[in-house]
Amino acid sequence: MFVVKVNKSRFEYDIHSIVKAFFPEEDVKVLTPDIGMDKQSIWEKEVKLTVTLHETGALLCFGTGGERRPYHWQTEKDEEEQRDEKAYKAAFKRFLYSTLVDYTGKKLPWGNLTGIRPTKIAMELLEAGKKEEEIICKMESEHFVSSTKAALCVDIAKREQKLLSSIHPENGYSLYIGIPFCPTTCLYCSFTSYPISRHKDRVEEYIDCLIKEMQFTRKACQGKTLDSVYIGGGTPTTLEAGQLDRLLTALRELFDFSTVQEFTVEAGRADSITREKLEVLKKHHVERISINPQTMKQETLHLIGRQASVVQVEEAYRLARMVGNFNINMDIILGLPGETEEDVRNTVDRIAAMGPDSLTVHSLAIKRASGMNAWIQENGIQTLRNTDATMKIAADGAARMHMQPYYLYRQKNMSGNFENVGYAREGCYGLYNILIMEEKQSIVAIGAGTISKRVYPDGRIERCENVKDVSQYIERIEEMIERKRKIYADNDL
Repeated sequence: MFVVKVNKSRFEYDIHSIVKAFFPEEDVKVLTPDIGMDKQSIWEKEVKLTVTLHETGALLCFGTGGERRPYHWQTEKDEEEQRDEKAYKAAFKRFLYSTLVDYTGKKLPWGNLTGIRPTKIAMELLEAGKKEEEIICKMESEHFVSSTKAALCVDIAKREQKLLSSIHPENGYSLYIGIPFCPTTCLYCSFTSYPISRHKDRVEEYIDCLIKEMQFTRKACQGKTLDSVYIGGGTPTTLEAGQLDRLLTALRELFDFSTVQEFTVEAGRADSITREKLEVLKKHHVERISINPQTMKQETLHLIGRQASVVQVEEAYRLARMVGNFNINMDIILGLPGETEEDVRNTVDRIAAMGPDSLTVHSLAIKRASGMNAWIQENGIQTLRNTDATMKIAADGAARMHMQPYYLYRQKNMSGNFENVGYAREGCYGLYNILIMEEKQSIVAIGAGTISKRVYPDGRIERCENVKDVSQYIERIEEMIERKRKIYADNDL
């Protein structure tokens, strides 16, 4: 355990995120004056770093007693950090990061950035008229981001700008529909997802509730332009073909699709894909689907709880190509247990042989609510290896498939402190993926565990959550609708 004791409840989130990035194998705790004395006394003896914040700087001390190793940061009286809380926080994060670099002898590819949307920095600077070189320099100097990652951010932000030019940020919205069922729960998963076998008797009721939310949304968003529709999960294709048809029929009847620029349904798990279901997607003019292997190493698939074999993945892909002219995305995860560079190369090569239209490369994120967290406690984090080399293998593979990076996001506790990147061929980019990351448009989210976002013209964002539990969602559907009514009551997205 790596315990940090800080004298003020001020920046504990950033302290935790940065320290955890340097010590991924440790359970990091941040003690603040707000934490009860019982917890203070339990963890006090484990303190490895003491942070003392004061008005004109900070003191960091590693170790205890005579072993203490101090680092000082002092602002000048006329410095902006002393006058402005936001500037002080930015300066403190630079100090904390630099100190940890000195203490550990290692640097992080994303420097001291702790947010999930680093491309927003580049996007805002581009919108302010800054040149590429200026943005890269600013990200390197102010956040210690590597030149490679800074250049990637700028490249993606430029592409996103172009793609977002076709949406209606103020008079438009996107629609997300969540299907929280999967064949099984994967070891790494922390999403709202439940084995379909446990809820088979309630799926029809669940669809009834989705339709009720859709009916409300149509009224609430009357006069607004629907730009994109995304059905995710979970695994939407765990629904039977008839159930999928009922949902998509209601969706098409309730909403005007003449303005929809992208209609996506995640097929996801190969063991949930059938010809009949693909025919339903084709019938309702679904344009974009996902067939996600995560890895093409059979042993890893067994370990992480994915029942579909490598052969099934390839067969599902061929079937999708045969049935419809779909824009097909495939997901992979780097840093899965025991996987080597050669395993990643084999996965990328087999995917390249299939020839999907886009490839989403995830760095494994270790979520507290996932089974992976318990697995690591038993087997050790050293078995999870994501490196510059594995990231490059995936990027090079995407380039061989004539794909370009078009969106990027980060998560807490990512293997190797890297990122998730979406690559796609020209004309095959996932618009919704950009919208959910850049928060340029309101998204109405329907279903258990979903979160709607209302984006105001001034950039302010208001969120509205649905309960995660399927039974609770069904039983409290009127309450879920009422929650949405409160943020969409004025019909001004």
